[in-house]
Amino acid sequence: MPERIFIGVAWPYANGPAHLGHIAGAYLPADIFARYHRRRGNDVLMVSGSDSHGAPITMQAEAEGIPPAQLVEKYHATFLDAWERLGITFDTFTTTMTDNHRETVQELFRTLMDKGYIYPGTMKVAYSPDFDRFLPDRYVRGTCPKCAFEDARGDQCDNCGSMLDPVDLRDPVYIRDGKRHPIEVRDTEHLFLKLSAFEERLREWVEPKTHWRPNVRNFTRGFLKEGLKDRAITRNLDWGVPVPVEGYEDKRLYVWFEAVIGYLSASKEWARAKGDPEAWRPFWEDPATKSYYFVGKDNIPFHTIIWPSMLMGSGDLNLPHDVPANEFLTLEGKQLSTSRNWAVWVPDYLDRFPPDPLRFHLAANMPETSDSDFSWAEYVRRNNDELVATFGNLVHRVLTQLERNFEARVPDPGDLGPADRDLLERAEAAVEAAAASIEAARFREALNVGMGLARDANRYLDKQAPWRQIHEDKAGAGRTLYASLCVLAALDVVLYPFLPFSAQRLHELLGRTGRVEDEPWEAAWPLPGTALPKPVPLFTKLDDSVVEEMASKLGTSGEAGSPS
Repeated sequence: MPERIFIGVAWPYANGPAHLGHIAGAYLPADIFARYHRRRGNDVLMVSGSDSHGAPITMQAEAEGIPPAQLVEKYHATFLDAWERLGITFDTFTTTMTDNHRETVQELFRTLMDKGYIYPGTMKVAYSPDFDRFLPDRYVRGTCPKCAFEDARGDQCDNCGSMLDPVDLRDPVYIRDGKRHPIEVRDTEHLFLKLSAFEERLREWVEPKTHWRPNVRNFTRGFLKEGLKDRAITRNLDWGVPVPVEGYEDKRLYVWFEAVIGYLSASKEWARAKGDPEAWRPFWEDPATKSYYFVGKDNIPFHTIIWPSMLMGSGDLNLPHDVPANEFLTLEGKQLSTSRNWAVWVPDYLDRFPPDPLRFHLAANMPETSDSDFSWAEYVRRNNDELVATFGNLVHRVLTQLERNFEARVPDPGDLGPADRDLLERAEAAVEAAAASIEAARFREALNVGMGLARDANRYLDKQAPWRQIHEDKAGAGRTLYASLCVLAALDVVLYPFLPFSAQRLHELLGRTGRVEDEPWEAAWPLPGTALPKPVPLFTKLDDSVVEEMASKLGTSGEAGSPS
């Protein structure tokens, strides 16, 4: 029976183009997962959008000398272009600037306030006497009180992941125009989310989640062990979702509170766009629906603590089934840094190379349980040794033999021999093994299943040698090539979520029509007599000079490297 799957993907700040860390951290794993479930016949809704509010937006807008809304529109367009060219298949990718989002946020806010989970209180806030302004948390930098990291932000420490307030920092300063400005701490009234009210319910909810990745579950349990503190959900800002409470006209809802509600508002936007305004409800209110949130590890507490608390407070919305958060991707052994342009920007990559080799490399090297590194040398090696020499070569050698010796048609295999049947059994097993791995969000494992099958088929071909069989036993050569075609059909299933563009080309090379994603998730063997088109290579070998060429561009100035 088909399942209903909701997929929420981290909302990128629209203050710069996407880079490879974003793709490896959240967008590629979510797309692999969504493509699999759609092909499996499940009802899937995958949503996200540009995070349009918060200090990262206002800081970059100030740097570029344009209004925040104009900045968001500029980079939102780059995201949409990148998703299309990279093959990231959102059902809706919106922004947090829409009227729909504002209305949804304010509605949930009122629900939580009416139930006593939001209350007014006084808090100490960073203030800059030099510029006569209250400072958004991210504008303040200092030493983390928990891990002693010396460049922690006022909202969160990038080193240990702790959620912070600016006044928690040691030696806090306001950095502007490259200069360090002193701050004062002033009392001001804000509205607070009563996280402490959900502490015990969260513990009871988290404990049975043994299917969660260890890093996610352990981090969440550790967070709860420290005890939850109520957190302010308003800030002294003029850019963001207005607070629907009299007397708070000069404040806005804090971005970490309103951005996660975007999953719900995007679902409502999707429903309206398809002409059925209530279509979002089963994904959020039917307990049979499984909700998955794909984020980076810095977003874990927002999706396993804060968002679940808000959902519990709402009373009738589904909690996450899983939060398969990835660790970080480093670049050539160094931490990604957008301010130093130590990043590979997705638009730049796609202007130079096709999408599938990148999808393949990032999936094979996905930081599922620990940080992983992207290097151009390893990218070229995987492309040449695995995509070209293993998978691509298997496809080409089978199809060219059929073109030369069987009039480019699927041969009639007759009675298969033991080696042939064994290969087909392995192909069928690979389809199901890959499915199990993807369902468990073990994407590297699933990709290894597919590449392992390709290696098995190459060894089978080497042993059977149909290029020699054809001169001694044409029927035997036909059986060998038929069994090999069956493997290609299975690989077209297994590798489709990872290599969608190449899978479509292989689908057509196997003599099939229509879209590969419309086919079921099963190993469907080719029909004897089917005409096959002229074979063409699936992948292109890269020269080793690409390594030096692309590595030399890292850290250099350029428009794509402007965000901080």
